[in-house]
Amino acid sequence: MGGPVEQGVWGSVGAQGVRGEHTRGGGGGGAVPGARGVVQRASVRGQVLDALRAALVAGELEPGEVYSAPVLGERFGVSATPVREAMQQLALEGAVEVVPNRGFRVVRRGERELAELAEVRALIEVPVVLRLARSVPGERWAELRPLAEATVRAAGAGCRATYVEADRAFHRGVLGLAGNAELVRIAEDLHRRAQWPLVRDVAGLVADAAEHVALLDALIDRDVDVARSLVREHFRVR
Repeated sequence: MGGPVEQGVWGSVGAQGVRGEHTRGGGGGGAVPGARGVVQRASVRGQVLDALRAALVAGELEPGEVYSAPVLGERFGVSATPVREAMQQLALEGAVEVVPNRGFRVVRRGERELAELAEVRALIEVPVVLRLARSVPGERWAELRPLAEATVRAAGAGCRATYVEADRAFHRGVLGLAGNAELVRIAEDLHRRAQWPLVRDVAGLVADAAEHVALLDALIDRDVDVARSLVREHFRVR
């Protein structure tokens, strides 16, 4: 566990916000005894989970390295418990694996696994988008314009953590038009797993974001042939 790597994580995700949330957790009355503490604990865990996900995408948590919950907790200014709970969630997502009596090892994800994830995503998302292209009116697609533009801004700024959130939001918005919550949940889980390590450089992110805009333009124009070409290209492994 290299110190410089951990410092990068905390410096980039705002550990002070997590620390402040933690220190407010002791005491205070309420209509339901203990409810405030439970809510705040969940809030701390959520903030730690978001920070760890951002660190994975940025490459600040290195594949193959083992990280202990107590040490990470010290860096965040929280106890090891919310860190351990966040890491358990990442283990369920396949991002880390438990190393008994040591902590959690960041999983190495090779080109083949990333290609397989892209293939599964394509099998799910491409048919759905093409079906929606034939049935959803242009004005509904136009409502997603801010989501596509957000990916363009994030890519142009070179902020990977912001880009991955904007990227998922755009795909979630598109698939949400199918009205199938389970579809959205499964697709987003696959999408999140495919986002780390984020191997593309800034130019690659800009190209991906441009594809979002081009696809949306085709969908607004009800041009199914162009939409088909663009959505298939979007899932090509790069």
